Amino acid sequence: MPLTCGNAENVLSFRRLASLGMRAAVHTRFGPPDVVRVVESAVPTLGANDVLIKVHATTVTSAESAMRRGEPRWGRVVIGLRRPRRKLRTLGTEVAGVVTEVGSDVRRFAPGDEVFGFTGFGAGGHAEYVRMPADGSLAPKPVGRTFAEAAAAVDGATTALYFLRDKVGVRAGQRVLVNGASGSIGTYAVQLAKLFGAEVVGVCGPGNVELVKSLGADEVIDYTTRDFTADVDAYDVVFDTVGKSSFARSRRALRAGGKYVPTTGLGNVPLGLWTSLRGGKKVVFGMSVRKNAGLLVVKDLLEDGRLRIVVDRTYPLERIAEAHRYVDSGHKRGNVVITVVD
Repeated sequence: MPLTCGNAENVLSFRRLASLGMRAAVHTRFGPPDVVRVVESAVPTLGANDVLIKVHATTVTSAESAMRRGEPRWGRVVIGLRRPRRKLRTLGTEVAGVVTEVGSDVRRFAPGDEVFGFTGFGAGGHAEYVRMPADGSLAPKPVGRTFAEAAAAVDGATTALYFLRDKVGVRAGQRVLVNGASGSIGTYAVQLAKLFGAEVVGVCGPGNVELVKSLGADEVIDYTTRDFTADVDAYDVVFDTVGKSSFARSRRALRAGGKYVPTTGLGNVPLGLWTSLRGGKKVVFGMSVRKNAGLLVVKDLLEDGRLRIVVDRTYPLERIAEAHRYVDSGHKRGNVVITVVD
């Protein structure tokens, strides 16, 4: 598709960028964190409906670390059988930055706009510039928040919102358990469930109990000393944000008509269909990909202080392999941020 920017000045600006290139973190094979290297790469070209974003901050998520390893194995149908597909060699789905160029048909954004968004299956956020469709999962950056904070509030917050509000309709009077309450999705899920009026029980490791309490959980279970699946008829919703449980094990912990809500696991798709047909306790499965509306809700919650962002560690782009190594350790609290532009 030919380059179609808004005016001659934009075209000259893009040509200047293209001639300089950009830094990008790439992995050309599956493996440990050291397969990720920062190299010089070409600036993405724009189509008529695209925007070019100068990335100030992005994140490394558990999902991206798994993609780097080539896991799960069935996922290689999408990410590449023997090596990463070319378009997925630069990971990064959460971005915050400044629009530098727009395509000729773009009216929603203009150069200079500060934005945050989700690149989705396009990835590419671990770079100095990323191309996104103007009608994609992109919104104005929350006022009063840094780029690092905004990047850390993209996927976790919108995913928790999608499942808790849109898929299961959490409401006052319900008892909601969040498994993985100290992770990226979990920290937001605890807060959102409380905002919706539910009684919230968080599950995490012993080192994160106080963090989860500070987010508003009414009760916190240390998974090293207590198994929540041993509870009987205790919860209206079990929201598993880390894929460490199952419907079979969690079923007795659900109240009549309760819902088990996983964010991962291909096997939960047929389970969701089966339980929806037979009635009773259900598996509710979905994918939070289209985030336009969710980002606007999160933006408002962040601006009025009703939602807290948890950033565990921050690394510069040049040290992104270290960030992957830390995420692989399994001890991440909230979000791990990568700063691309100070």
